[in-house]
Amino acid sequence: MKLLYLPAFYKKLKRGPQVITPKDIGIIISYTGIGKDSFCVDAGTGSGWLAVSLARVSKKVVSYELREDFKKIAEKNKIIANVDNLEIKLSDVLKGIKEKDVDLITLDLPNSEKAVKYANKSLKEGGYLVGYLPNTEQVKRFVMKMEHYNFTDMLTIEVIVRDILVRKEGVRPSTKGIWHTAYLVFGRKHTNSEKVNKKI
Repeated sequence: MKLLYLPAFYKKLKRGPQVITPKDIGIIISYTGIGKDSFCVDAGTGSGWLAVSLARVSKKVVSYELREDFKKIAEKNKIIANVDNLEIKLSDVLKGIKEKDVDLITLDLPNSEKAVKYANKSLKEGGYLVGYLPNTEQVKRFVMKMEHYNFTDMLTIEVIVRDILVRKEGVRPSTKGIWHTAYLVFGRKHTNSEKVNKKI
């Protein structure tokens, strides 16, 4: 997939496996409201574009990757991005998440619904879980699992960027654009007060 517009920062980064693009990264950051005091866990590092982007705006990021060759690419991008607050672990998130009191967990991997139970344990109350899911069947499994663990404020969206041609003779949408990359599923871990309200 050729990106029509790529900020200078991303042009410097290496690409190995398919990356999460800036259009989705921006939505993840803005919709979850993470900032300079946030602790994030990312799983399915890949080339590390999302991990380094989260590290640029948050306090600390731990990213899980199964493949050593992908981890090496992500480590190079960590250096290029100059983010010392990013730790990349060669570890399987489907076997557990060690980090606790996490503000945001992002999952970009096959069978990511299997990690929801671990995310639920690691997130702080009110923390966000985000799934990056290429197809609707994955979305369904992921949402059902989030509902099982009582996540609230759930939202599933698709972000599409359409290029607009601006010419003397007129302005119209281009036939080019960044269409489907993946579905983004957002959910927030319930708080104790929300648990009480449900019982009432």
